[in-house]
Amino acid sequence: MNGNRPQVGIACNREVRERYIADEDLVQLESFADFHWAEFDEETSWDEAPVASGEVKVRFADFVSGLDALVVCHGSPRVDSDVIVASPHLGLIGELEGDRFAQRIDVVAALANDVRAVDTTHGSSYPVSEWALGMMLIGLRNAGAHFRHLIADEEWGTPEQRDSTAEFAQNEELTGKTVGMIGAGYIARRLIELLRPFDVELLAHDPYVGSELASSAGFTLTSLEAVLSRPDVVVCLAALTPGTRGMLGREQISLIKPGAVFVNVSRGAIIDSDALIERLELGDITACLDVFDPEPIPVGSRIRELPNVFLSPHIAGTTVRSRTRFFEEMVGELERHFSGHETLHNLTTETLANRRGE
Repeated sequence: MNGNRPQVGIACNREVRERYIADEDLVQLESFADFHWAEFDEETSWDEAPVASGEVKVRFADFVSGLDALVVCHGSPRVDSDVIVASPHLGLIGELEGDRFAQRIDVVAALANDVRAVDTTHGSSYPVSEWALGMMLIGLRNAGAHFRHLIADEEWGTPEQRDSTAEFAQNEELTGKTVGMIGAGYIARRLIELLRPFDVELLAHDPYVGSELASSAGFTLTSLEAVLSRPDVVVCLAALTPGTRGMLGREQISLIKPGAVFVNVSRGAIIDSDALIERLELGDITACLDVFDPEPIPVGSRIRELPNVFLSPHIAGTTVRSRTRFFEEMVGELERHFSGHETLHNLTTETLANRRGE
């Protein structure tokens, strides 16, 4: 450790510093470490590592050299092997948000130099799981269809309509239903906690999850075919990778049983949009979609007009609270690290391979 107290730094742009770091979390961090911020404004993307100038690299390496832990986020240069080797006290590198493929961290170099790499990008899993639950309830009650009639200024909800119209015939509870999850990562695990009071049967398909987790979390691992065809509600929670892009095509969508609700809070490109629209036009299932391909949903798209569809514009993970949760989670990781405990959200070569669908 460098000195009497750990030295923790964050490299990011000004927006992250001002909007992501809550005062109470900074107070918690400063109860066991000294905090330093260095402003950087490099461009990054999902697919490419940031490319910094020589001057920026020198300034970045100088900032990191005296740290015991470094947190990076939007704007930070890449933490490459040169920076790691030149930082003798560095024991942990953390990715705060928005880079689940670790473009800002050379994870191989970190592990080779006995430096932990962690990320807290799962901080947005909390609001996504909440909205997934909300959409499940909306779909089971066919609330989207009712809302369309009401905002059209129609008379809606008369005794005769309640007795005779198809929209009122679909009015189901979640309690006791079977729920199928495509993906069993952080979002799914949080959703499972929210579903416990509803006493649902849980099926999940995730090739990267073992039976131990399924047993401890209380769900049954099964095939993609089973998780689509058997449940009353199917919720897509999978990450978008080369392996999941277009994973749900016409054949898979046809497996969803009549009367079921399909929810997507992950990524629109996992699903063949045309095939989904074709199935929805049959009118025998309901869909609640926070994501679509393409986004924003084009004006004039058929998906906007279908009465058995409820739409939101990719808002599940973008709550105000989720911004500060990333740093809150990171402070917990830093506290565990400096207390000699194991960190919870480690980045490894296997982790990254799984996220990329390799």
